[in-house]
Amino acid sequence: MEESPVQVPNAKRLLWAGFMAILAAGVGFALRGGIFGAWASEYHFTATQLGAIGGAGFSGFCFGIIIGGVLVDKIGYGKLVAVALLGHIISALVTFGASTPENAYGFLYWGMFIFAYANGTLEGVANPLVATCFPQNRTHYLNILHASWPLGMVIGAAASYVLALAGLGWKGQLAFYLVPTVAYAVMFMGQDFPKSEAAQKGASFAEMFKDVGILGSLVACYLLSIFLGGVLGPVFNIPNLGLWLGGILLVTVGLITRFSVGSILLFVLFVTHALVGAVELGTDSWIEAITGNLFTPTQGKILFIWTSAIMFGLRFCAEFIEKKIGSPVGLLVAAAITAFIGLRLASGMESFAIALIALGVYALGKTFFWPTMLAVVGDRFPRSGAVAMSIMGGIGMLSAGLIGGPGLGYAKDRFTGEALQKDAPAVYAANKASSESKYLFLAPVTAVDGQKLEAAKAAGEKGTADQKAIVAANQAGDRATLSTDSFIPLTMALIYILLLIYFKSIGGYRALKIEEQV
Repeated sequence: MEESPVQVPNAKRLLWAGFMAILAAGVGFALRGGIFGAWASEYHFTATQLGAIGGAGFSGFCFGIIIGGVLVDKIGYGKLVAVALLGHIISALVTFGASTPENAYGFLYWGMFIFAYANGTLEGVANPLVATCFPQNRTHYLNILHASWPLGMVIGAAASYVLALAGLGWKGQLAFYLVPTVAYAVMFMGQDFPKSEAAQKGASFAEMFKDVGILGSLVACYLLSIFLGGVLGPVFNIPNLGLWLGGILLVTVGLITRFSVGSILLFVLFVTHALVGAVELGTDSWIEAITGNLFTPTQGKILFIWTSAIMFGLRFCAEFIEKKIGSPVGLLVAAAITAFIGLRLASGMESFAIALIALGVYALGKTFFWPTMLAVVGDRFPRSGAVAMSIMGGIGMLSAGLIGGPGLGYAKDRFTGEALQKDAPAVYAANKASSESKYLFLAPVTAVDGQKLEAAKAAGEKGTADQKAIVAANQAGDRATLSTDSFIPLTMALIYILLLIYFKSIGGYRALKIEEQV
């Protein structure tokens, strides 16, 4: 694949500024993942509650990337970077307000939400920016851009470990993400920014939204209805408020696009990216806690760094692998099958050595999902410009926040409770949480109390028989959770195979020019 002529003089500077921006998000993500245990112990949270807090770290992203993607060609990249910088600072102040079990959930939830909004705004800038700077090699450069995410997770996990050894509490550890935040602000400062291909050719907002249409908007509006119903429903006490608001948003899109149905292909890509968000980011939000529970916290952190380092290195190799396989869709097929195998292996890992292999296979698979999906949208829907890429990124993050993170938390609660109730019913009765864990339309379950679970894990070999029973049940629950999680990439593999067949039927995969879109 030949590299495109340099159309943007400062293209590489903008690429690395975007790299640093997403790195800051990865650092914050890893730092938060590493302190879930501290939050559970200090504030008595269940896994479902922690999953909901972690989920806010994805839900806010959706609003940031969609709003940013819609407005980026209207107000400019620089102003959105300033909004993101302010959001990162405010999120730290809000999160640090948590002080008691009574107020902690609210402060941590909204601090996470604001943090994610800032991250989403930055990605709403970076994705279309890089796609515009490198129009003939999007898969390669978008993978390089998103190599910053796993690198940020490596840095964040390592910083969390070192700062914890230095005696800093979770607030001191979390503050570290402000360091790369300042770095990306400096790198973006004073830069000239290009416009997307659609904006350069004078496409109106309605034209950019035409490919998304009713079908694509249906995916985003459904996920938004879940989020808005969960946040605003209890406040206003209106039944099905989320569905009403989602319906209003869908009708609004219809009016803007004159009720364009939208592209079926883009609809399929949006649905598939919801699965990407659930399996990649949803799993990432829990994987350190799960492996730390199955082995030791230190080994869990090492495994988290291991998988992130693999992702970082491989994302620089996307172009080479794509050429060998033949197309971005072929790359996605191979990635999904590999991720499925990795998670199945991980669900049965008994030793640290096997864990390195199993999670290494999983990391090999999940590496290419997110940036390659963005590249496919950029290649096939140039008229949609930043809009379609931003909506798809928002769908992925919102799915991670509403389905992936909380879903895995619910699975951990459910499988742990079932294992303990089966093997030691009296221990379960004495240590169960005071409230039920709920998730979407599934039956509520009563989890093990978070504080008692963390105390049992901390006791280790010196723990009582009851505590050892709790730990054993929790480990069984974690294995069952990983096994269930593996069916998501399996489903994705089937969808990608169908897409591969579709592109073969129309003469093969290639990037389109805006005038080629019907």
